Amino acid sequence: MHFAKCAAFFLALTLGPPAMARDIVSSDIYPSSYPTVRATAYMGDLIRERSGNRLILSNLGAGDRESENYTLAQLRNGTLDMARINLNTLNSAAPVTSVLTLPYLIRSTEHERKVLDGPIGEEILASLESTGVIGLGFYDGGPRSTYGTRPIRSPADLRGIKYRVQPSSIWSPMLRALGAQPVPMSQSRVPAAMRAGAVDVADGTWSSFVALQHHRVARSFSLTEHARPPSVLLFSRPVWNTLSSEDKAIIRTSARDSIAFYRRLWDEHEAAARREAEAAGVLIVSDIDHDGFARALAPFHPVAVSDARLRSMIERIEAERAR
Repeated sequence: MHFAKCAAFFLALTLGPPAMARDIVSSDIYPSSYPTVRATAYMGDLIRERSGNRLILSNLGAGDRESENYTLAQLRNGTLDMARINLNTLNSAAPVTSVLTLPYLIRSTEHERKVLDGPIGEEILASLESTGVIGLGFYDGGPRSTYGTRPIRSPADLRGIKYRVQPSSIWSPMLRALGAQPVPMSQSRVPAAMRAGAVDVADGTWSSFVALQHHRVARSFSLTEHARPPSVLLFSRPVWNTLSSEDKAIIRTSARDSIAFYRRLWDEHEAAARREAEAAGVLIVSDIDHDGFARALAPFHPVAVSDARLRSMIERIEAERAR
């Protein structure tokens, strides 16, 4: 017994103390049941397993839906480790991200995932490092459509319409050119604004439409499917620079491996949200003049994105659609 205790003592000295666990704090604007949060939790499980419990990912919990600019600032100054944010939030800091938000550039889920998973997606993620964040991967968000107090079937239906947009959205000048009135407004104000007549329509996915309870006010959902901006998993560059090469690799591969898991969740969530909206009496408008919208909006792509390199990226994305 004495020999066994001595052996254990010297073995402990040889191996040293157990490695300290390192907390990685992540943030998302949505509640724990939302696909992006569930996928990030799955990523955390992979990280924990692959690091031998050295890296522990935790979520701050649902934040203010209008706080993503603040979240981005926290990532850039290193006071937050990781976050999942909507790509639009990066448009000012990283203009290359604007390409993925252009209306009618990406026309299907298959096309979108081909772009995000390929060289173009890698190029966009790599470019984010210069803004103070590390791009780990995309969670595609499905098509955004137009909903509100009246159906929208063609570009002509937008004339005179008060259309809620995100502040600083590249969508605003295009809407004005089509005769609509863009109304910059936070998502949380949309229901009250619709009731008061301050806005006629807004846009979003099935999931956000129902999660934000906008289906309680908007009585029609027009399947314009005009844009497919993804969200993006980001890591703080200041924090990233403190990690070992091994831990960086674990985090990167776990993020990428969470994408397939996320996509299964997302597809199921979108279908369930549509069913809930239908059950609530929302009119689904499917006779949309998609080609008419595309023809009307395509000339604005080079205006919204004027840099020659980004125009070339638009052409590459269009070429992917033809393959």
